[in-house]
Amino acid sequence: MQTRMLRDIEVSEVGMGCMAFSHGYGQIPEEEYSIEAIRNAYNHGCTFFDTAEVYSPNLSGIGHNERIVGKALADVRDNVVIATKLMLHGVGSGSVYKTIRSHLEGSMERLRTDRVDLYYLHRMSGVPIEKVADAMGRLIDDGLIRGWGLSQVDVDIIDRAQNITPLAAIQNIYSMVERDSEKKIIPYCMEHNIGFVPFSPIASGLLSGRITTETRFERNDDVRNWVPQLSKANIAGNQPIVDLLREYADRKESTPAQIALAWMLHKYPNVVPIPGSKNKERIIENLDSSKVELRDEEFSSLEKALNRCMVYGHRGLGGF
Repeated sequence: MQTRMLRDIEVSEVGMGCMAFSHGYGQIPEEEYSIEAIRNAYNHGCTFFDTAEVYSPNLSGIGHNERIVGKALADVRDNVVIATKLMLHGVGSGSVYKTIRSHLEGSMERLRTDRVDLYYLHRMSGVPIEKVADAMGRLIDDGLIRGWGLSQVDVDIIDRAQNITPLAAIQNIYSMVERDSEKKIIPYCMEHNIGFVPFSPIASGLLSGRITTETRFERNDDVRNWVPQLSKANIAGNQPIVDLLREYADRKESTPAQIALAWMLHKYPNVVPIPGSKNKERIIENLDSSKVELRDEEFSSLEKALNRCMVYGHRGLGGF
């Protein structure tokens, strides 16, 4: 697979979001299946794996997903880039640096590694971003992380952080139906050599074409019950976008999901999507989007058609 840069960190141009093995999409697979799925992705050319300390069943407990990722990648650790995220709910009587380092050390233990390649602040908290940026700079100096990033943030926060310790990546929601980041955030990242890592790039499955108004999601721990684009009315409203993707997929002998990913890869050179799935076949399908090349005229016609479509439902930067 071709590679891209998150500042100075080289990764496969399509990464893998690992959350679904622990949370967010209903019943989780057996650990053995999850580990095999991650190894399959690695063997297929993926070198960029994303997790977080809070990814656990029903978000109860800490580290379930990190442990799976750590087990799966332990013997190929030097060949992959691991990203994880911390939730910061204040620092008590300690320093910001000591608090973040404590979270990081816990993640490293669960991930079976002596460093984290890309360490994100998962969501904004009451801690000033300048103090977080300073602490991340110290952790880079300590050799415990290679780069740092922010998730679900707007350009004002990015700029304040960037002025303290340069960022490697921003991880925001971004897809054909969530395009807020195109206005200012992605251009800022391109100007400042910051990678942009879209999560939910297939809109929780909407852009795969496999979800219909008759689809019923699992009742337990399935975020798709709350994703705005996936209400019955909005699935119907967004059908023209899915039909558009299917039209291009038929032309390119690919799938709608692959076209959705190829579109963003063609559009921005600093974008590295991390589609997630708990299904082995879907994971490989997503990675193979790197093989789908849109010619300039194909991209242009797709973009024009997409811009004429109304989007129903919106999560945005304040969404989950």
